Amino acid sequence: MKSGPATTSPASGATYGPPGVRRSQPVLSAILIASFLIPAWATAPVWAADLPVRYEASHHAMGTVFTVVAYGRDARSLAQVANQAFEEIDRLDAQMSDYRPQSELAGINRAAARQAVVVEPRLFQLIRDSLGYSDETGGAFDITVGPLMKAWGFFRGQGCLPSRGELRQVLRRVGYTHVKLDQGQRTIRFDVEGVELDLGGIAKGYAVDEAVEILRSNGVTRALVSSGTSSLYALGAPPEERGWKVTLRDPYQAEKVGDIVYLKDYSLSASGSYEKFFKLDGRTYCHLLDPREGQPVENMLATAVLAPRAVQSDAVSTAFFVLGVEGSRKYLATHPNLAAFFYQPSGAQRGFKRVVLRSVSFRLAPQTLAEFAP
Repeated sequence: MKSGPATTSPASGATYGPPGVRRSQPVLSAILIASFLIPAWATAPVWAADLPVRYEASHHAMGTVFTVVAYGRDARSLAQVANQAFEEIDRLDAQMSDYRPQSELAGINRAAARQAVVVEPRLFQLIRDSLGYSDETGGAFDITVGPLMKAWGFFRGQGCLPSRGELRQVLRRVGYTHVKLDQGQRTIRFDVEGVELDLGGIAKGYAVDEAVEILRSNGVTRALVSSGTSSLYALGAPPEERGWKVTLRDPYQAEKVGDIVYLKDYSLSASGSYEKFFKLDGRTYCHLLDPREGQPVENMLATAVLAPRAVQSDAVSTAFFVLGVEGSRKYLATHPNLAAFFYQPSGAQRGFKRVVLRSVSFRLAPQTLAEFAP
C-alpha cells in the first residue's frame, strides 16, 4: 500500500498570506511533477480585467502536502473555496488516520473484533468500496495490510526484516475477507482479533475527490488538486489550454522526466518503490507489500494509473504495483476507461523498461482528456 497518514515527509513548507488566504511555494512531488502551463494569452496584449486570476495554495494533511491551483475572477473567493477544501481534508484526516488514537478508524480497529461498530455513512461507503477493489483485484489491494506494515517497520519506522514465524502470525490477521459489513445496520466487525484497517492506499485519492467536489459546487471550473506524491485530479483545463500537463518522474532520478500526460476532468495516481525502502545484505525492500504473501513487491519500480476518479486511480495504482503487467492486463480487460504506466527494472545500471496499457474499452466523455505525450 501507499504510505499512510503521517508517514511521508512534506515536500515543502507552506507560508501564509492575508487572513483566509493560504499561499505556498510550488511543490515538487517525489513521484508526480505537476507542470502548470503558461497559457497562450499570458503574452498577448489583453486587458488585465479579462485575465483569469491564478491562485495557488498548499496545506499539510495526511502526512503530505495537498495543493490547489485554481483559476477564477477573484483571488479572495478562490482562497475561501480552497480553505473549505482544506478544512474537509483535515476532517477526513482526523477521521481516517490510524496514527491518531481518537480517530474513528482507530476506534473501529480497537473494537470491531469484539462487537459490531456503527460507522459514519461516508466512511462506511469508502470501506465498502475498498473491499470491492480488494475483491476485484484478488486481494492485491487490501486495507487490512496495517499489521504487515508494522511487521516490516514501515509504520513510523525505517524498516526491518521480520522473521518467518512473525510473518506467519501476522498473516493470520491480514485479509479483506476478515472484514464483515452489515449494509442495513451500517456496521463493521472483524472475524479475528488483531485485524486493523489502514486506508493509506485510498484515503488521499478520496480526499482529492472530496476537495474537487467542493471547488466544483462553488463554481470553480478550472483547478488542479494534488495530494503530494500520491494522487491528483485535473478539473477543467487552464485558460487557453487543452488540459493540465502532468509529468511523471524517472523512477531513478526525481528531477528527470519519465512521461508526460495531459488531463482534463480526469485523475492520476502513482505508486513508487523509491518512496520508502530499506536495504539489507545488498537487497532492497520497498514499503509496497503484497498483502497475499506478506512480502515487499519486487521487479517493479513504479506504476501510475489514469482514471475518472482519484479514489479509483489511488486504489488501482497500488493494486497494479502488486499485480504486475500481466495481472493488470487482465483487470483492464474488464474495467473500462483506465490507462496505466509500468516502470520495471531492465537489468542495466539504473535502467528501466516502460509498459503502457489501456482498458480494452476506453471511450471517454467528450469533455474529458487523458492523453499521453508522444
